[in-house]
Amino acid sequence: METSLLFLIGAGIAVFTGIGAGIGIGLATGKAADAISRQPEAAGKIQTVFFLGIALAEATAIYGFVIAILIFTKAA
Repeated sequence: METSLLFLIGAGIAVFTGIGAGIGIGLATGKAADAISRQPEAAGKIQTVFFLGIALAEATAIYGFVIAILIFTKAA
């Protein structure tokens, strides 16, 4: 029984990767908006890098979610 409890705690911790992704996406959005407001002519290049950064940040949240599901199914 203790082992399954530890599995569930591990799954809960793995889900917290979403917090890091949310913070990363928020910072990226703010910096991109600031950069576009300073140099509107570079908006296309800024948006490309912005979307790439968002995709990488969101990928970490998805990986954490998948790991949490795998741990949860192992505990059950």
